[in-house]
Amino acid sequence: MAFTFQINDDVEWNHDETLLKKADDNIPRLIKTSIKSTQLVDIVADKNSINGFKAVSSDKKIENLASYKLKRDERLVLDLGDHYVGKFSIDIKSVGSPMDAPLYLHVKFAEVAAEIEADSKDYDGWLSKSWIQEEFIHVDVLPVTLKMPRRYSCRYIELEVLDTSPKWQASFSNPKFIAESSVTMDDVEEIPLEDNVLKSIYDVSLKTLQDCMQTVFEDGPKRDRRLWIGDLRLQALANYATFDDLTLVKRCLYLFGGMTTKEGKIPANVFTAPKLTPDDTFLFDYSLFFAVILFDYTEHTKDKEVLEDLYPIAKKEIDLALKQVDTRGRLVTDDDWPAFIDWSNDFDKSIAGQGVLIYTLKRFIELSKMMADEDVTKYQLILNKLEDFAKNTLFDSERHQFIIEKNREINIASQVWMVLAEVMDAEENAKIMKETIRTLFPITGIATPYMYHHVTEALFIAGLDEDAIQLMKDYWGGMIDMGADTFWEAFKPEDPDFSPYGSPIISSYCHAWSCTPTYLIKKYILEK
Repeated sequence: MAFTFQINDDVEWNHDETLLKKADDNIPRLIKTSIKSTQLVDIVADKNSINGFKAVSSDKKIENLASYKLKRDERLVLDLGDHYVGKFSIDIKSVGSPMDAPLYLHVKFAEVAAEIEADSKDYDGWLSKSWIQEEFIHVDVLPVTLKMPRRYSCRYIELEVLDTSPKWQASFSNPKFIAESSVTMDDVEEIPLEDNVLKSIYDVSLKTLQDCMQTVFEDGPKRDRRLWIGDLRLQALANYATFDDLTLVKRCLYLFGGMTTKEGKIPANVFTAPKLTPDDTFLFDYSLFFAVILFDYTEHTKDKEVLEDLYPIAKKEIDLALKQVDTRGRLVTDDDWPAFIDWSNDFDKSIAGQGVLIYTLKRFIELSKMMADEDVTKYQLILNKLEDFAKNTLFDSERHQFIIEKNREINIASQVWMVLAEVMDAEENAKIMKETIRTLFPITGIATPYMYHHVTEALFIAGLDEDAIQLMKDYWGGMIDMGADTFWEAFKPEDPDFSPYGSPIISSYCHAWSCTPTYLIKKYILEK
């Protein structure tokens, strides 16, 4: 996780206003939908639910909401019935004697039930507590329609009266949640999937993707609400298989292409408010993925204008990356431009990084051919050298595994990225992943759906469809079994209550890099 938090004060940026104008031309109109609360709920302990809590129907009825009179330290919890992203308002009035003191109100928005029970005062993580979705509000005069100014990502809304006075109580009515997304479920055709578990996984993945599709492909609508290029690559693939919103992908490509460093390095993420700003965080594999996203987009759309606009940006990025390759064909990264691969820093990422470079270079070469770039032969020769080094130095043919040079480490990311890059032939890829299953499964130490996606796709690439499907059911299905409406930023099956920040109150339970089963199911199961 440390790799994703960098401070580089001395970066010189190039803003290409022509490309950024094209990004602005593709800003979507957000579709607003009014959502009614389906019920009132109580939050109860449940060891089989995420972080030990679940919501159950309350004895109080949503249709009688206005009749419930709340005094000091009483609360109600609204259930929207599903996960949504948007804005909230509610009518409040005083009941009883004249209002002789302000209403002191605590409003909390929660993606999962455990967030309601988590106390923000106990949070002491490295991420800012300003992300916690709660408001402490004084209202001097009632009645009022309380319109919350911020956007929230939630299913549950807690209304807690911290105080009134002994003379009067608060009454709530007419709760309104206006959900926002750039797409609707009407844009997606029903899929012919008879396996109920896979169908549930597909549906929750689709909902995850929809709620992350705002004016950009956000990584998480609760937090960080940012366009990260690693998330974008996976979101775009899932989008092509479902909503097929091409303008949003185009917008995001132009945003990254329009904000690079003077030398051409692409940032890991960008901010879009209050103005377009690139972050000063750089990740080797994320920067390379710009070329991959451009390739995937061009393959899907045949959009020559976007290719011609952005090919020079991709080429400059590839040339920068290739400076990290030594004369033998070995990738040598450094701390100034590290490979992310996964949050975990408990394994060596050098082989996985080499796999990402090979994977990317193969796709960039195809773009070079489309552009009739005379340098294509040069790139092919470098690709050959990278692959030869991987096969002859990094690969142990007897063990059917790629092995880290300096310490003989064997890790799952090394195998997965070399299989995704198709360095070896199909027969050897199958042997690699079978050996990976034998020695490195069940997977431990990996907490992100991001890495689990790559493991699953590598199994499909290796022809191990049954193993890939079972991993999907175990991992994404495991989240559903624990109550997921949308898929999460982090999930460790061996430690179900794991939070990378130490508290569910700051974790993201609707996160872009977890939406890929829609793509995997469509490509490797339905279209096979």
